[in-house]
Amino acid sequence: MKLRLSERMYRLGTETAFEVAARARALEAEGKPIIHLEIGEPDFDTPKHVRDAAAEALEQGYTHYTGATGIPELREAIAKYAGDLRGMRFDPANVVVTPGAKPIMFYTMMALLEPADEVIYPNPGFPIYESMINFLGGTAVPLQLSEQRDFRINLNELRSKFSSKTRLIILNSPHNPTGGVLTRDDLKAIADLAVEHDAMVLADEIYAEIIYEGKHHTILEFPGMMERTILLDGFSKTFAMTGWRLGYGIFPGELIPHISRLIINSVSCTSAFSQRAAIAALTGPRDDINSMKEAFASRRGLVYEGLNKIPGLRCNLPGGAFYAFPNITDTGLDSRAYADYLLREADVAVLPGTSFGEFGEGYIRISFANSEENLRKAMERIEAANLKLPAVAAEIGAAK
Repeated sequence: MKLRLSERMYRLGTETAFEVAARARALEAEGKPIIHLEIGEPDFDTPKHVRDAAAEALEQGYTHYTGATGIPELREAIAKYAGDLRGMRFDPANVVVTPGAKPIMFYTMMALLEPADEVIYPNPGFPIYESMINFLGGTAVPLQLSEQRDFRINLNELRSKFSSKTRLIILNSPHNPTGGVLTRDDLKAIADLAVEHDAMVLADEIYAEIIYEGKHHTILEFPGMMERTILLDGFSKTFAMTGWRLGYGIFPGELIPHISRLIINSVSCTSAFSQRAAIAALTGPRDDINSMKEAFASRRGLVYEGLNKIPGLRCNLPGGAFYAFPNITDTGLDSRAYADYLLREADVAVLPGTSFGEFGEGYIRISFANSEENLRKAMERIEAANLKLPAVAAEIGAAK
């Protein structure tokens, strides 16, 4: 029997980070001393009081189904936490808890998109945005983020992307992969356009707490946006809980019953004991979280200064998240060739900018979720590798 896949499976993309990580681990198994700068994952342990809360919940019997949208105590804690962070008030009834934050993207698009509906999304950007739009038969409309604008949205270009078929705009601030941060004025102008064109907004704010100057702003601050915005957030980045698979969305009330049905039809609910741990994360001491954020701030400076000293590279100072997105065009290699070169010659694993879309060409993404010692070693290795690059680039060009 020959397996026949549905046509839509061929429209589904992936995350290159996991593929690069697998290659890097294979090289490690051969004895190579790889420095991992490819994975977007805090290199800190989940705080002990959170782990203890999970263990206690298991002992207390939190091993059964919960309501599809989450246990009431967690939904209340999320509403308070998300509101306090943003200077707003959210209704716990509008909170939906999911196993990871990615389902919020899936459920939002499943609930809203018809075939050929257009979705404006940032490019470079998190690859699952484009993947899911294509999978559902929507039309992905890339909005280029440029280094010259500090990877903030060009409002004139955004305005030009709207059409009668625009259904959804995706925002991500602080931004993966560039570390760019939208200003309050940016968000106000985007909100005005969303209202004018009657578009919904998916605001991916998973890095909301990892911001280095000023305060976090959200498009929900502006008139008319509560009823047309889905807020995506989760526990992976801020609380170092990637493996726990815990995320949440705050939805307009009208969408809640429909999102609930999607959850029931797919995952039933999020595990009960992990939801108890999530309450502890939101309401417990913040010492570990604050220490982690301070470490990221220090590493940001180290990587920014280090990259800008390396011949062939230049890098904007990231305003949030834990990524740098250096321009590598002066190396003479394209993004994929350069990332492959660093893995092969420098034992440093990074991601090519094209992992995040066509407009990522000419860049690589570096995660500084690693120790300062390893980051310094990585900068030294990259610099040494770049000194050999003129000959290597010429060799690659001749081979082509």
